[in-house]
Amino acid sequence: MPPLDHPTLLTALVLGIVEGLTEFLPVSSTGHLIVAGSLLSYTGDLAKMFEIVIQAGAILAIVWEYRARFARVLAGLSSDAAARRFAGNLIVAFIPAAVLGLAFGKAIKAHLFAPIPVACAFVAGAFVILWAEWRQRRRPGSVRIFAVDDMRWTDALKVGCAQALALIPGTSRSGATIIGGMLFGLSRIAATEFSFFLAVPTLFVATGYSLWKDATLLAASDLPAFGVGFAAAFISAFACVRWLIRYVSHHDFVPFAWYRIAFGALILGTAYAGIVNWD
Repeated sequence: MPPLDHPTLLTALVLGIVEGLTEFLPVSSTGHLIVAGSLLSYTGDLAKMFEIVIQAGAILAIVWEYRARFARVLAGLSSDAAARRFAGNLIVAFIPAAVLGLAFGKAIKAHLFAPIPVACAFVAGAFVILWAEWRQRRRPGSVRIFAVDDMRWTDALKVGCAQALALIPGTSRSGATIIGGMLFGLSRIAATEFSFFLAVPTLFVATGYSLWKDATLLAASDLPAFGVGFAAAFISAFACVRWLIRYVSHHDFVPFAWYRIAFGALILGTAYAGIVNWD
Protein backbone atom coordinates (compact mmCIF):
# COMPACT_ATOMS: atom_id res chain seq x y z
CA MET A 1 0.00 0.00 0.00
CA PRO A 2 1.47 3.41 -0.97
CA PRO A 3 1.99 5.80 1.95
CA LEU A 4 -0.83 8.25 2.65
CA ASP A 5 -0.05 11.96 2.64
CA HIS A 6 -3.40 12.73 4.31
CA PRO A 7 -5.70 10.50 6.37
CA THR A 8 -8.81 9.03 4.79
CA LEU A 9 -12.01 8.99 6.83
CA LEU A 10 -11.67 5.23 7.32
CA THR A 11 -8.07 5.56 8.48
CA ALA A 12 -9.11 8.31 10.88
CA LEU A 13 -11.96 6.20 12.23
CA VAL A 14 -9.74 3.17 12.84
CA LEU A 15 -6.99 5.20 14.51
CA GLY A 16 -9.53 7.11 16.61
CA ILE A 17 -10.98 3.86 17.94
CA VAL A 18 -7.49 2.50 18.63
CA GLU A 19 -6.62 5.70 20.53
CA GLY A 20 -9.78 5.69 22.62
CA LEU A 21 -9.56 2.01 23.56
CA THR A 22 -5.89 2.14 24.54
CA GLU A 23 -5.30 5.62 26.01
CA PHE A 24 -6.23 4.72 29.58
CA LEU A 25 -5.17 1.08 29.62
CA PRO A 26 -1.57 0.20 30.55
CA VAL A 27 -0.81 -0.89 26.99
CA SER A 28 0.41 2.35 25.30
CA SER A 29 -1.95 4.16 22.95
CA THR A 30 1.03 5.77 21.18
CA GLY A 31 2.57 2.37 20.58
CA HIS A 32 -0.65 1.00 19.14
CA LEU A 33 -1.10 4.07 16.95
CA ILE A 34 2.44 3.78 15.59
CA VAL A 35 1.91 0.12 14.73
CA ALA A 36 -1.58 0.72 13.31
CA GLY A 37 -0.33 3.71 11.31
CA SER A 38 2.47 1.59 9.88
CA LEU A 39 -0.02 -1.11 8.82
CA LEU A 40 -2.30 1.53 7.28
CA SER A 41 0.67 3.26 5.57
CA TYR A 42 -0.10 6.48 7.39
CA THR A 43 3.18 7.76 8.82
CA GLY A 44 5.19 10.96 8.85
CA ASP A 45 4.94 14.33 10.55
CA LEU A 46 1.24 14.87 9.84
CA ALA A 47 0.45 11.39 11.16
CA LYS A 48 2.32 12.14 14.39
CA MET A 49 0.34 15.37 14.71
CA PHE A 50 -2.91 13.51 14.04
CA GLU A 51 -2.09 10.96 16.75
CA ILE A 52 -1.52 13.73 19.29
CA VAL A 53 -4.60 15.74 18.34
CA ILE A 54 -7.06 12.84 18.61
CA GLN A 55 -5.82 12.29 22.16
CA ALA A 56 -7.87 15.36 23.02
CA GLY A 57 -10.99 13.38 22.13
CA ALA A 58 -10.03 10.69 24.63
CA ILE A 59 -9.28 13.30 27.29
CA LEU A 60 -12.64 14.94 26.72
CA ALA A 61 -14.16 11.60 27.75
CA ILE A 62 -12.43 11.93 31.15
CA VAL A 63 -13.61 15.52 31.54
CA TRP A 64 -17.17 14.44 30.81
CA GLU A 65 -17.08 11.36 33.05
CA TYR A 66 -15.70 13.39 36.00
CA ARG A 67 -17.38 16.69 35.14
CA ALA A 68 -18.95 17.00 38.60
CA ARG A 69 -15.55 16.48 40.27
CA PHE A 70 -13.82 19.04 38.06
CA ALA A 71 -16.66 21.53 38.57
CA ARG A 72 -16.34 21.21 42.37
CA VAL A 73 -12.59 21.74 42.20
CA LEU A 74 -12.90 24.82 40.01
CA ALA A 75 -15.64 26.26 42.21
CA GLY A 76 -13.64 25.61 45.37
CA LEU A 77 -10.19 26.88 44.36
CA SER A 78 -10.66 30.09 46.31
CA SER A 79 -12.20 28.60 49.42
CA ASP A 80 -11.62 24.84 49.66
CA ALA A 81 -8.21 23.55 50.80
CA ALA A 82 -8.93 20.09 49.37
CA ALA A 83 -9.70 21.56 45.94
CA ARG A 84 -6.47 23.58 45.99
CA ARG A 85 -4.48 20.51 47.05
CA PHE A 86 -6.01 18.46 44.22
CA ALA A 87 -5.22 21.13 41.62
CA GLY A 88 -1.73 21.62 43.05
CA ASN A 89 -1.01 17.91 42.88
CA LEU A 90 -1.97 17.84 39.19
CA ILE A 91 0.35 20.76 38.47
CA VAL A 92 3.24 19.19 40.37
CA ALA A 93 2.75 15.82 38.65
CA PHE A 94 2.53 17.47 35.24
CA ILE A 95 5.86 19.31 35.46
CA PRO A 96 8.40 16.45 34.98
CA ALA A 97 6.89 15.23 31.69
CA ALA A 98 6.48 18.81 30.44
CA VAL A 99 10.11 19.71 31.12
CA LEU A 100 11.59 16.51 29.72
CA GLY A 101 9.19 16.52 26.77
CA LEU A 102 10.33 20.01 25.74
CA ALA A 103 13.97 19.00 26.16
CA PHE A 104 13.94 15.64 24.43
CA GLY A 105 10.64 15.38 22.53
CA LYS A 106 12.16 16.09 19.12
CA ALA A 107 14.90 13.48 19.52
CA ILE A 108 12.42 10.90 20.81
CA LYS A 109 10.11 11.44 17.82
CA ALA A 110 13.04 11.16 15.43
CA HIS A 111 14.47 7.92 16.80
CA LEU A 112 11.86 6.00 18.82
CA PHE A 113 8.57 6.55 16.97
CA ALA A 114 8.83 3.24 15.11
CA PRO A 115 7.32 -0.23 15.64
CA ILE A 116 10.51 -2.05 16.70
CA PRO A 117 11.45 0.31 19.57
CA VAL A 118 7.77 0.32 20.57
CA ALA A 119 7.72 -3.49 20.70
CA CYS A 120 10.80 -3.54 22.93
CA ALA A 121 9.19 -1.01 25.28
CA PHE A 122 6.02 -3.11 25.31
CA VAL A 123 7.88 -6.17 26.57
CA ALA A 124 10.03 -4.26 29.07
CA GLY A 125 6.97 -2.50 30.50
CA ALA A 126 5.16 -5.82 30.88
CA PHE A 127 7.80 -7.14 33.25
CA VAL A 128 7.56 -3.96 35.33
CA ILE A 129 3.79 -4.50 35.64
CA LEU A 130 4.28 -8.13 36.68
CA TRP A 131 6.85 -7.10 39.28
CA ALA A 132 4.65 -4.30 40.66
CA GLU A 133 1.64 -6.60 41.02
CA TRP A 134 3.78 -9.30 42.66
CA ARG A 135 5.19 -6.70 45.06
CA GLN A 136 1.77 -5.41 46.08
CA ARG A 137 0.51 -8.95 46.74
CA ARG A 138 3.57 -9.79 48.81
CA ARG A 139 3.52 -6.48 50.69
CA PRO A 140 -0.11 -5.41 51.12
CA GLY A 141 0.97 -3.08 53.92
CA SER A 142 2.86 -0.95 51.38
CA VAL A 143 -0.45 0.59 50.30
CA ARG A 144 -0.93 3.79 52.32
CA ILE A 145 -3.06 5.96 50.00
CA PHE A 146 -6.54 4.72 49.18
CA ALA A 147 -8.03 7.90 47.69
CA VAL A 148 -6.70 10.62 45.40
CA ASP A 149 -7.61 13.28 47.98
CA ASP A 150 -5.16 11.72 50.46
CA MET A 151 -2.14 12.35 48.21
CA ARG A 152 0.55 14.80 49.24
CA TRP A 153 2.50 16.92 46.77
CA THR A 154 5.48 14.59 47.19
CA ASP A 155 3.33 11.64 46.13
CA ALA A 156 2.18 13.59 43.09
CA LEU A 157 5.77 14.46 42.17
CA LYS A 158 6.79 10.79 42.29
CA VAL A 159 3.89 9.81 40.03
CA GLY A 160 4.79 12.68 37.71
CA CYS A 161 8.36 11.39 37.43
CA ALA A 162 6.96 7.97 36.57
CA GLN A 163 4.75 9.55 33.89
CA ALA A 164 7.83 11.12 32.30
CA LEU A 165 9.04 7.61 31.41
CA ALA A 166 6.09 7.40 29.03
CA LEU A 167 7.83 9.86 26.72
CA ILE A 168 9.37 6.66 25.37
CA PRO A 169 6.69 5.36 22.97
CA GLY A 170 5.41 1.94 23.91
CA THR A 171 5.90 2.54 27.62
CA SER A 172 2.29 3.76 28.17
CA ARG A 173 1.46 7.00 29.94
CA SER A 174 -1.37 5.40 31.88
CA GLY A 175 0.74 2.34 32.63
CA ALA A 176 3.63 4.44 33.92
CA THR A 177 1.40 6.55 36.17
CA ILE A 178 -0.72 3.67 37.46
CA ILE A 179 2.14 1.27 38.12
CA GLY A 180 4.35 4.10 39.39
CA GLY A 181 1.57 5.12 41.75
CA MET A 182 1.23 1.57 43.03
CA LEU A 183 4.97 1.33 43.65
CA PHE A 184 4.85 4.62 45.57
CA GLY A 185 2.07 3.50 47.90
CA LEU A 186 -1.20 4.22 46.09
CA SER A 187 -3.93 1.63 45.92
CA ARG A 188 -4.78 0.28 42.47
CA ILE A 189 -8.01 2.32 42.36
CA ALA A 190 -6.38 5.55 43.59
CA ALA A 191 -3.51 5.17 41.10
CA THR A 192 -5.93 4.57 38.24
CA GLU A 193 -8.09 7.59 39.08
CA PHE A 194 -5.08 9.88 39.48
CA SER A 195 -3.83 8.64 36.11
CA PHE A 196 -7.18 9.71 34.61
CA PHE A 197 -7.00 13.17 36.18
CA LEU A 198 -3.33 13.71 35.30
CA ALA A 199 -4.08 12.87 31.67
CA VAL A 200 -6.21 16.01 31.34
CA PRO A 201 -3.49 18.70 31.67
CA THR A 202 -0.79 16.48 30.17
CA LEU A 203 -2.52 15.58 26.94
CA PHE A 204 -4.43 18.82 26.42
CA VAL A 205 -1.15 20.75 26.64
CA ALA A 206 0.53 18.24 24.30
CA THR A 207 -2.31 18.66 21.82
CA GLY A 208 -2.26 22.45 21.99
CA TYR A 209 1.53 22.56 21.62
CA SER A 210 1.43 20.24 18.61
CA LEU A 211 -1.26 22.34 16.92
CA TRP A 212 0.71 25.54 17.55
CA LYS A 213 4.07 24.13 16.45
CA ASP A 214 2.94 22.17 13.39
CA ALA A 215 -0.09 24.16 12.28
CA THR A 216 1.39 24.61 8.80
CA LEU A 217 1.14 20.85 8.22
CA LEU A 218 -2.64 20.94 8.56
CA ALA A 219 -4.74 21.67 5.48
CA ALA A 220 -8.45 22.47 5.44
CA SER A 221 -9.06 19.19 3.61
CA ASP A 222 -7.70 17.31 6.65
CA LEU A 223 -10.27 18.73 9.08
CA PRO A 224 -13.05 16.18 8.38
CA ALA A 225 -10.66 13.27 9.03
CA PHE A 226 -9.32 14.93 12.19
CA GLY A 227 -12.93 15.42 13.33
CA VAL A 228 -13.78 11.77 12.72
CA GLY A 229 -10.71 10.63 14.63
CA PHE A 230 -11.51 12.99 17.50
CA ALA A 231 -15.12 11.78 17.77
CA ALA A 232 -14.14 8.11 17.51
CA ALA A 233 -11.53 8.57 20.24
CA PHE A 234 -14.07 10.28 22.52
CA ILE A 235 -16.74 7.59 22.17
CA SER A 236 -14.42 4.60 22.50
CA ALA A 237 -12.48 6.18 25.40
CA PHE A 238 -15.70 6.95 27.28
CA ALA A 239 -16.75 3.30 27.07
CA CYS A 240 -13.26 2.12 28.05
CA VAL A 241 -12.99 4.42 31.08
CA ARG A 242 -16.29 3.21 32.51
CA TRP A 243 -15.23 -0.40 32.00
CA LEU A 244 -11.79 0.16 33.56
CA ILE A 245 -13.26 1.78 36.68
CA ARG A 246 -15.29 -1.39 37.29
CA TYR A 247 -12.40 -3.68 36.34
CA VAL A 248 -9.82 -2.30 38.80
CA SER A 249 -12.26 -2.72 41.69
CA HIS A 250 -11.86 -6.50 41.51
CA HIS A 251 -8.91 -7.34 39.22
CA ASP A 252 -5.21 -6.64 38.79
CA PHE A 253 -3.19 -5.61 35.72
CA VAL A 254 -1.44 -8.94 35.12
CA PRO A 255 -3.53 -9.76 31.99
CA PHE A 256 -2.39 -6.50 30.43
CA ALA A 257 1.22 -7.47 31.06
CA TRP A 258 0.79 -10.74 29.19
CA TYR A 259 -0.98 -8.90 26.39
CA ARG A 260 1.98 -6.52 26.13
CA ILE A 261 4.41 -9.43 25.92
CA ALA A 262 2.34 -11.14 23.22
CA PHE A 263 1.90 -7.92 21.23
CA GLY A 264 5.58 -7.02 21.43
CA ALA A 265 6.65 -10.56 20.55
CA LEU A 266 4.34 -10.51 17.52
CA ILE A 267 5.93 -7.33 16.20
CA LEU A 268 9.48 -8.52 16.85
CA GLY A 269 8.76 -12.02 15.51
CA THR A 270 7.20 -10.84 12.25
CA ALA A 271 10.05 -8.38 11.76
CA TYR A 272 12.74 -11.00 12.40
CA ALA A 273 11.04 -13.53 10.09
CA GLY A 274 10.64 -10.93 7.35
CA ILE A 275 6.87 -11.36 7.30
CA VAL A 276 6.22 -7.65 7.83
CA ASN A 277 8.57 -4.82 6.93
CA TRP A 278 8.03 -2.53 9.92
CA ASP A 279 10.42 0.13 8.64
